Amino acid sequence: MASQHRKPRPAGTRVAGIRTPALATAALTSVALLSQTATAAPSTDDKPSVEEVEKKVDDLYRQAESATEKYNAAKEKTTKQRKQVDTLLDDVAQRAQKLNDAREELGSYAAAQYRTGASAPDTATFLLADSPQDYFDQTQLMGRVTERQKGAVDDYFADQAETMKKRQEASQSLRTLTDSQNDLKTAKATVQKKLGSARALLSQLTAEEKARLAAIEEQRRQEAARKAAELAEQQQAAAEAAAARQESSGSSGSTGSTGTDTSSSSPSTSPPTDSSYATKAEKALAFARAQIGKPYVWGATGPDSYDCSGLTQAAWKAAGVTLPRVTYDQVNAGTTVPLSAAQPGDLVFFYSDVTHVGIYIGNGMMIHAPKPGAYVREESVYYDGESSIHSVVRPA
Repeated sequence: MASQHRKPRPAGTRVAGIRTPALATAALTSVALLSQTATAAPSTDDKPSVEEVEKKVDDLYRQAESATEKYNAAKEKTTKQRKQVDTLLDDVAQRAQKLNDAREELGSYAAAQYRTGASAPDTATFLLADSPQDYFDQTQLMGRVTERQKGAVDDYFADQAETMKKRQEASQSLRTLTDSQNDLKTAKATVQKKLGSARALLSQLTAEEKARLAAIEEQRRQEAARKAAELAEQQQAAAEAAAARQESSGSSGSTGSTGTDTSSSSPSTSPPTDSSYATKAEKALAFARAQIGKPYVWGATGPDSYDCSGLTQAAWKAAGVTLPRVTYDQVNAGTTVPLSAAQPGDLVFFYSDVTHVGIYIGNGMMIHAPKPGAYVREESVYYDGESSIHSVVRPA
């Protein structure tokens, strides 16, 4: 009978250990949320991988080096334009002084005219005339002016016109100089921004990630060294073959017309390397080797630090050869040769925009100032992969 007084269970309560729909739904929702959180956890960290950091940093360094070459070009242009402006301003100052002297001389003529009875209106007309011919036409003073006076008047107006022309040239040169200085500031800011971004990326790496990055770079160096060894073997084989051909042609062609080796004109061979080039190259390489260990600094030309083109320019200057300042111009300062025929002293250029250069030392190796944070060093020409090599140039 007691069961008749038992109140019915409300909906949503527990029966025989089974959750009712409301609680079951809540439980399933919690499980789903936890599952989603666990699945999404790895993707909530947007930190790039070590490989991505390496690629991004390399790209930033390349962009910084490109901006550095633009900075170098702008700096060189600014220096030349400043010298040009200074020369023009000095010339204008000298001409202005000459005009003042001539004006004083003409004033003495006018005073002499006044003292000797020449009319005041004629003197005023003389001083206000647009040209000497206008003066003579208007006043009919030709008979009273000596040849010396007429020559002084002619010289005065000629100098005045030339001085105005030089002043206009100086003004234009100043405007051009201002534009170049603005380009210089822009390039400098770009370099600093790129380098700052690279440093920021590297600073975010953990010790473990830095170790992985170092391992990746070491693997790249080993691959580059392997490629360099292959190139050295190819060059050695080519040299031995060339020596054999020369010996053969010397023994069998001693009665020939000129003894000239026509094989040198083959498109697969390089221009012959004479002893004078080898002597100059030795001096350039000796200088470059002495710079090993010095830091890369963008825009630097020595003696304590260098950027890539600053190093090659200084090295060849030590050999008595003047190279342009920037890679864009250095690449045109000589004869292009194939990489397989590269000789010590040749310049090796990199990337499609020609923004890096090193000096070849033989056996697939070069000396170069690599990038910010690094030091002048010997390295394989394949340090950034075979595809990065643009061309090889023999500068002397």
